[in-house]
Amino acid sequence: SGSDAFFFRVDVRDSEETRRMAKRTVEEFGRIDVLVNNAGIYPFKSLVEMEEEDWDKVLGVNLKGVFNCTKAVLPIMIEQKNGVIINISSIAGAVVGYRSLAHYAASKAGTVGFTKAAALELAQYGIRVNAIAPGGVETPGTKALGKEAVRQLEQAVPLGRIGQPQEIANLAVFLASEDSSYVTGQLIIADGGYVIQ
Repeated sequence: SGSDAFFFRVDVRDSEETRRMAKRTVEEFGRIDVLVNNAGIYPFKSLVEMEEEDWDKVLGVNLKGVFNCTKAVLPIMIEQKNGVIINISSIAGAVVGYRSLAHYAASKAGTVGFTKAAALELAQYGIRVNAIAPGGVETPGTKALGKEAVRQLEQAVPLGRIGQPQEIANLAVFLASEDSSYVTGQLIIADGGYVIQ
């Protein structure tokens, strides 16, 4: 197929690690065309029980990680005079609130603000920046909620089901492609109609 991939384990909270990741990617492939900021954690904890360490860990991975990875690829994309950055947000925080996820919601709302600001700043370099806000998607984390919770989630979605990972991936492929060459600074919601109710 002509496509190659490699795995590089990175703590996105560590800017030195993200810089090494970008450098290694250029060594392997010669350039970086697309960055998808998809690292995320969402440990459920009520605001009353939440400790500063809980807050810092979630914001560190979910928001600081977006900053660190973006900063790591920027010199490369600026030199190339093009690139695409796709930030994975969530309807939780970007559009609606969720109980026991204040830290997660704050990180995902912050990701949307970062996306819009970065899109404005980076357009001059030919770099597009967009965000995707999925609703419930069938992931190991969603399955861990239990069958009853998933069933309730499905009933709350107008399309009557949760999303599949491939559906979110297809949206990312569209945003990474020239088919979306006039799209930047946008939040694309993929939630089966949940937030329009």
